[in-house]
Amino acid sequence: MKLYDFEVKEVNGNMISMKQYEGKVLLVVNTATGCGFTPQYEGLQKLYDKYKNQGFEVLDFPCNQFGNQAPGSNDEIHQFCQLKYNTSFPMFSKVNVNGAKADPLFKYLKEQKKSLLGKTIKWNFTKFLVDSEGNVVGRFEPTTEPGKIDEKIAALLK
Repeated sequence: MKLYDFEVKEVNGNMISMKQYEGKVLLVVNTATGCGFTPQYEGLQKLYDKYKNQGFEVLDFPCNQFGNQAPGSNDEIHQFCQLKYNTSFPMFSKVNVNGAKADPLFKYLKEQKKSLLGKTIKWNFTKFLVDSEGNVVGRFEPTTEPGKIDEKIAALLK
């Protein structure tokens, strides 16, 4: 399978094909609204604002698997992010990223780019960078601030 073969559930519950992102550089992130890393939404939005007109997308997948840090409904999470951080990039329905019930997209991403922990995602705000051909070219741990990925995104957009 390739990245564009997957379907994902939008925040409103509709299923969409990842094919709609074909040809774009993507930063796929598992997020949470009650996490110590939640302020990274601001940095994600800055990257999105800077590069969205050049073929870049941030894809936000809330995840409640780590310390119950995304306990609200999809709508509550979406509203929180829009009101507190003015997010405008696509948000999807909550997913699991580890274990037997892990979302197929995240299983794929973890298979393509392992970390020191292997395929396991350590915590919220793990970021996967995907080039315009659908190749997973980078994996960044939660401690990596979004701004530190800026140059890599810019290089992929050239």
